Amino acid sequence: MRNILITGCGGAPSINFVRSLKDAKSKDIRLFGIDSNKYTIHRHECDEAFLCPDSDSNDYIPFIRHFIKNKKIQFLHTQPEKEVYLIGKNREEIRKLGCELFFPKQETIEILRDKYKSYLLWKEANIQVPQNFLIETEKDLKKSFEIFENNIWIRETIGAAGKGSLKKPSYELAKAWINYRNGWGHTVAAKCLSDNTTTWQSIWKNGKLVVGQARDRLYWEMSNRVQSGVTGITGTGKISSKENIAQLAIQCIKVIDPKPNGIFSVDFTYDVNDIPNPTEINIGKFFTTHYFITKAGLNMPEILLQLCFDEYLGDYNVINPITEEKFWIRGMDVEPVMISKDELEKKSQELSHILQNIK
Repeated sequence: MRNILITGCGGAPSINFVRSLKDAKSKDIRLFGIDSNKYTIHRHECDEAFLCPDSDSNDYIPFIRHFIKNKKIQFLHTQPEKEVYLIGKNREEIRKLGCELFFPKQETIEILRDKYKSYLLWKEANIQVPQNFLIETEKDLKKSFEIFENNIWIRETIGAAGKGSLKKPSYELAKAWINYRNGWGHTVAAKCLSDNTTTWQSIWKNGKLVVGQARDRLYWEMSNRVQSGVTGITGTGKISSKENIAQLAIQCIKVIDPKPNGIFSVDFTYDVNDIPNPTEINIGKFFTTHYFITKAGLNMPEILLQLCFDEYLGDYNVINPITEEKFWIRGMDVEPVMISKDELEKKSQELSHILQNIK
């Protein structure tokens, strides 16, 4: 029996990781979860779950070390961004306890946590990205509005789920927002792109691509509840097999890290000319909806575990192995539903027939 630890176990990303492992062929694993939220921990789907200190606490890493030693944990996976950073920073002492990790280099994690740092490297490599300005002073903010006028996008450099984002705000609103969030020095302004987005989730080992799969995001769930329209919660996703997205994602990854290792999940937004622009790479973790890819036929958490323990027997350099156009429909307090393109079109045809009969 192999003991696996998943952090943030009450959150949707970690729940999807657990569901994927429970769907894996090997059942010889025991899943332990930890979470710092005394409420959300009760949503966990691990075999056992325990409350832990918040990742901002000085007790967090000592707790992790104690837990690994006490429960004889052999593999640790985390989905929350800050915990990827912290655990990565303490990886050597964790490994000394006999616990394996499958992480990118710490330098890579630190670059990709900061959206402005990755932007600068992509720009230097002549990858098409929207021009970004780091907003350190009111003078920087005014300059951004002079260039982008009313087509401006504001977001914080570090954080997930559209943290601190504003879409086409007025200058006064943007200034008040940055003041309110104490965001001077870690907020960027950029040209606002379209609402059309796509992603490419991949696993690498020692510089070699193992597998990657594209997925389109059709809309953000609850987008009408936030000013920017970006909630970080995919409403409906669709399997995609666009070769150009895969090749661009690979280029974006290798610009940051020539020898990637672990999980690299690339986010793209299309501009007005329908050209995909990289906006960030989720580093060391899967996208929240990765269970969609598992259910569609590609269990990437299972592959990650096999790679970590040198048990992977599959091929390398596998790009977009899922080609059937499937849809993953999500919402609050409902189980996700996966349907085919034919099923989706059938409902539209039924509606059309009903409307014709009414007329």
